[in-house]
Parts: sequence; structure tokens; C-alpha cells
Amino acid sequence: MKIAALDIGGTAVKSCLYTAGTPLTKNDISETPTNASLGAETLMNTVKQILANMGRFDRIAVSTAGQVDPVSGSILFATDNLPGYTGTPVKKLLEQTFGVPTAVENDVNSAALGEAFFGAGKDSGSFLCLTYGTGIGGAIVHDGEIFHGSSCAAGEFGHILTHAGGLPCTCGGHGCYEAYASTGALCRRVQESTGFSLSGREIFSRLEDVQIKQIVLDWIDEIVWGLVSLIHAFNPPCIVLGGGVMDAPLILPLIREKLPQYLMPNHRAVRIERAALGNTAGLLGAVHLAEIL
Repeated sequence: MKIAALDIGGTAVKSCLYTAGTPLTKNDISETPTNASLGAETLMNTVKQILANMGRFDRIAVSTAGQVDPVSGSILFATDNLPGYTGTPVKKLLEQTFGVPTAVENDVNSAALGEAFFGAGKDSGSFLCLTYGTGIGGAIVHDGEIFHGSSCAAGEFGHILTHAGGLPCTCGGHGCYEAYASTGALCRRVQESTGFSLSGREIFSRLEDVQIKQIVLDWIDEIVWGLVSLIHAFNPPCIVLGGGVMDAPLILPLIREKLPQYLMPNHRAVRIERAALGNTAGLLGAVHLAEIL
């Protein structure tokens, strides 16, 4: 079976033609600019052109930014990163155009399913998945399936309240987890304290700077405090942490070291794992959904 897989983001559309049972590598993936500012119709035309150039395939798998109804395959809500995308019937449009079954899922949920079946979550039927970037994305995997919640919006872990009345958040609230524990929050704190505008990668290359290292240590505490609430609420066997910043060797050992002191004894067995699939996770999760259509 050949599956045309797409991962639609605000900046680029990743794509590949996946053959069932074969490994997927970074070299198999192409990227096409999303040109999001031109609107949803242009985006969907870009997606259709990518698919048309792939040749023959049996199914389509779509991982996409935005809140998704996984049954209808429509976009329930998308931020201004994808203007006009809210309401787009992605599954319907692609099935009408190409005549093959199509699976559509939110990108963080797709990445979690990728880790569940191909990566760090393979040995855990149930786990929480968090990705740390500009914001914080989350997903709940239970018995190998995504828990979507009553309105297909479960897993918004970036918006649990950790500092009531605190910093403003992109959601319109104040004091959310992602305003303190995202990579974006780390970069902001470094710039406010040092005047340096640095990426996450650049920050971790400057840990010999005592001031920057202390900011990083305080930021890791913020990560831990959010995880404590999630662990006490869900009692998961495992949490998978993703996002490029998690590749920094300092972070996971410190999280594993600090967590137990804040957890009740019967929650301390939780495993903290680094996501294993990188940029292929969303594609592979969508592929899994297409395979079981």
C-alpha cells in the first residue's frame, strides 16, 4: 500500500510517499512553502498540487495545524498562522479530488500517534505527549488511541494555569504554562535579562554564561511544575517530551531528577522519555491512521 502523507504547518507543508512497512527517513521528506498569508484556498491548491505530483497512491494521510474533527476531517479552529483555514473540509476536498480514503488529524495528535507506534511510546499503550516550541502542544494517548475530549480539543496542556494572573498568553488568558515553560518563553526571558536575542539552540551553546545558565535552570523548574500537575491528574505510565529543545543533554536528566520531590509516592514511577522521531512523527502518525481506515 502506498500512502501520500502530508504535514501542514504555518510555514511549510512536509510531504512524502510512504510505502507500508518501510522506514521513513528525513531524506524521504519534501518541504513546500505554505504561503499561509494567501489564504486557505491557496493552501489547499498547494496541497492538491503536491499530491498530484506524487503519482499513484492508495490513501492520503494528513497531519495539520489547527483543531480537527477527526471524523469529518474538517478544521474546527485555526489561529491566524493559517488565515481562513477554520472550517476547511480537508478530508472532503481531497477525497473528491483524488478518490481515495483520507485520514486527517491535528498535528500534535498525529505526532503522538507516531511516537505510539513507531517511536518513544511503543512500549506504553497510554501516555501523555508534550511538544515544547513557540508554545506547548499536548496530546493524550490511551490504549493506542487519541483521547479527543468532548469538542475534539483535549490535550491543551500549554494552557493549564500555573501562575494565576501572570504573564499574558496567546490564548487571551494570563499565567498559562506555555507563557513560562515553552521554548519561546525561555528565549524571551534570556532577552529580557541579557539583551541577547538568541534561539533555543544558541542559548544551550552559552551555558558557560552563569546568568544564562541560571535562567535555563529556572525555566526547567517551570517545565517540571507543569508536569507535576499533569502527572497527578492523569497518573500516566509515561510522558513523551518533544520539540527540538529537548535534544539539549541538560534537560531530561534534570527533569527526571527534580520531578520525584514534587510527586506523591504512588506517582513517582512515571517514565519521562524524549520523543524519538523528530520531524517524521506527524507524518508517521497520520500514516498509521490512514492504514487503519
